Amino acid sequence: MHKVKFSCTKPHGDREHYLTEDDVRVLLDRLPYETWERLKAVHFNDQSWGARRAGYVTESHREIAICAMPPRVSMTGYLTRKSRQSPGQFGAVRGKQWPRVAVRRFLLYDVFLHELGHMQVIDPKEKSVRRRFAGERKAQEFADEWRKTLWSQPFDHPDPVHNPPTKQELAEAEGE
Repeated sequence: MHKVKFSCTKPHGDREHYLTEDDVRVLLDRLPYETWERLKAVHFNDQSWGARRAGYVTESHREIAICAMPPRVSMTGYLTRKSRQSPGQFGAVRGKQWPRVAVRRFLLYDVFLHELGHMQVIDPKEKSVRRRFAGERKAQEFADEWRKTLWSQPFDHPDPVHNPPTKQELAEAEGE
């Protein structure tokens, strides 16, 4: 098994990184190696274009970047209707400020998995990069399927981000 390199750049202003190297390593340890064997590096940077993008995969399809976000952010705009996502899946309430754990959960178990989905080879014989790797729809299906699989069984970890939101979390989010 190869090592994944991590880099972190200091965000501008009050923006912050919601995820850490440890968060990503826990997720990767939960996935079969074949799903992330192409991954060479994960970057935590500040290239979100004002919170318009939460993450991306590099042109080489070997590196993932997760972008810094403002300290108060709602990720509802990132949810995809086609996969029937809702803020409640991540521990947030529509129309309200997302709790920090919900933002972290979304970045890790949706954005990161989605970008990992873009690394999946669809047609190895294809010369066009666009056709060789998973596009948006397939990448989101990859993220949704793996999130469903990983969250279908309780995972014993002290950080709640690695499990679906509890009823108590949702109740607290409703009360904020």
